Amino acid sequence: MATKSVSTLNETQFQSLQKECYVIVNTVDPVAHTPYVNAISWVYAPDMETILFAVDNRSKAVRNVHENENVSITFIGDETTSVINGTAEVIEEHMDSVPIKLAMIRVKIYEIRDAMFYGAKIAQPPQYEKTYDAQAAAKLDKQVMSALKEKAK
Repeated sequence: MATKSVSTLNETQFQSLQKECYVIVNTVDPVAHTPYVNAISWVYAPDMETILFAVDNRSKAVRNVHENENVSITFIGDETTSVINGTAEVIEEHMDSVPIKLAMIRVKIYEIRDAMFYGAKIAQPPQYEKTYDAQAAAKLDKQVMSALKEKAK
């Protein structure tokens, strides 16, 4: 049975993407023509059709987006695994409002589909913890998420 696809986030996905959230971003390596995968948490949805995220501006993901705008984001939540396909653009090469070298990328969503195998559901979304100074991590997370939200205004 074919899985129905939609072109906007649902309310649960949107609410999850209002704060730091574990997702997997896939870009296309222009040389190998293979997926390049990054697990990230600095992600924010300003509306139901757009996702912003931040990555190290020296990351291969940034270079890949410059070469090929097609990306997918794997979102695990709402009891399922969703693949969010979209076109990406680097909108800030250097996020001046944060103390580390980050780039901001905007994804315009064109398709979301349920990728969960039949007869199963996600019982608990992925959880992670920062392994460096908790206070420094919280401060940096706040700065990055604030910058993403500010850009969305």
